[in-house]
Amino acid sequence: IRQQIDNAKFLGLSCLINTGTAKPELYDAWYRQMNYAAKYGADAGVQIVTKPHGGVVGDAADLLKCLEKVNHKNLGIWYDAGNIIHYTGKDPVEGLKPMAEYVSGFCAKDCGEPKGDVMIQFGTGKVDFTGVFKVLKSAGFSGPIMVECSVVGDTPEATARHARANREFLEKVLASV
Repeated sequence: IRQQIDNAKFLGLSCLINTGTAKPELYDAWYRQMNYAAKYGADAGVQIVTKPHGGVVGDAADLLKCLEKVNHKNLGIWYDAGNIIHYTGKDPVEGLKPMAEYVSGFCAKDCGEPKGDVMIQFGTGKVDFTGVFKVLKSAGFSGPIMVECSVVGDTPEATARHARANREFLEKVLASV
């Protein structure tokens, strides 16, 4: 983790995402590693963030537990509503409400069902993007939003068009909240 943080600093990155572990026997060790990473990252000027990704960080309750156990201000959450649906089938808007104040970034993707495809266009799955952004806005969110997924086209140009369409979808949603 030190090397990853050092690499992030070298590249001029402001944050480093760690997506946890799916092995319950490693959860406590992961919390300790994230506490160390948060401290080391703070000294390096790199925020450590995690996002819903199954296992130790599967849903909102897991993310809140992570914040409590790591207990360092340099650990943030990059929320991923699509992954909440993908990994747990839970409502990402309701899950976001108790943790919105800790969200420092947003990974945008959609998903239609648990374990479903995430390489889809925004608005075709179950993520209520308007609801998510209303909750984030009410918490004062001003962090980055990353288009993480879109339909993969037959050509690089087609994939770029799909990614652009997802960005434009988000721009419209953001303008409406």
